[in-house]
Amino acid sequence: MFAGELAERVQTVDAIDRSPEMIERAQASTPGNVRCILGDVASVQLPADEYDAVFSISALHHMDLEIVLPRIAACLRPGGVLAAIALPRRDLTHELPAEIAAAIGHRLLGAMFTIRRRLGLERGFPKGTESEAMPVVMDPPLTTRQVASLAGRVLPGSQVKRLVYWRYLMVWRKPVNEHP
Repeated sequence: MFAGELAERVQTVDAIDRSPEMIERAQASTPGNVRCILGDVASVQLPADEYDAVFSISALHHMDLEIVLPRIAACLRPGGVLAAIALPRRDLTHELPAEIAAAIGHRLLGAMFTIRRRLGLERGFPKGTESEAMPVVMDPPLTTRQVASLAGRVLPGSQVKRLVYWRYLMVWRKPVNEHP
């Protein structure tokens, strides 16, 4: 779990999830410097100018970015960083090369892992029990371009980049001279 790995490198970590099952599992598997908070980022009480960084892994596509991004911006200290990886809606008109690369790479990696397992060189990656409680969105609402446009309005200076395997990366640093 990412919160536990991060907790090995920093003093405190707040892990927020709206799934009681995910919070329960996080509490059972993370060290004492991780505070597990049951709630929705769109409505949970977040302290202003408190966090040095906010990381989101495969979660933003479940949320209304018009609501969530300003809330995240408000809780970051000046100079703090938002880094998020999420799923975009398919946009073949603008991202066909990335889609083709992902499809080919996915098949090649799948074949390679199958061969390695059959040769006894690898056991594979069994699904953990935590995957049962994770939400699944197969049709994210926004394309990478739409996310970039929205983020540019809400978080001036943000960068949104399409990644190969059906993800985008959003990075934003809160300006040091910004005051609430």
